[in-house]
Amino acid sequence: MAKNFEPETKLHNIIGPGTKIKGDIETNSDLRTDGTIIGNIVSKGKVVVGESGNIQGEINCTNCEVLGTIDGKVTVSELLSLKATSKLHGEIKTSKLSIEPGAIFTGTCDMGKKPNLPNATPPNNETKK
Repeated sequence: MAKNFEPETKLHNIIGPGTKIKGDIETNSDLRTDGTIIGNIVSKGKVVVGESGNIQGEINCTNCEVLGTIDGKVTVSELLSLKATSKLHGEIKTSKLSIEPGAIFTGTCDMGKKPNLPNATPPNNETKK
């Protein structure tokens, strides 16, 4: 029997310490950087900025874990996690945010509103008769 082809989202991209990239990165999979990226990142997976990682630009991804430094706008559709060693200067847009004690965040944060639940009480407590 033939093995199924693994989807591209199972692949990981790693940028090592001491590596510097100038330009934009687009990927369908996870990305971890322990180096420096000057540019924008778009990922359909998780972006991890390691302790020695430094991003100068925008990040747009599904999940993000920050241990290093980001200077720019971060848009995360699910969970943004700022670890104790992280430094983020810029704008955050996310639906869920986790900040450990010791993390440094300077900027603005916009957390999305929860969607309306079905069968919610109508406005002004009016009910149908």
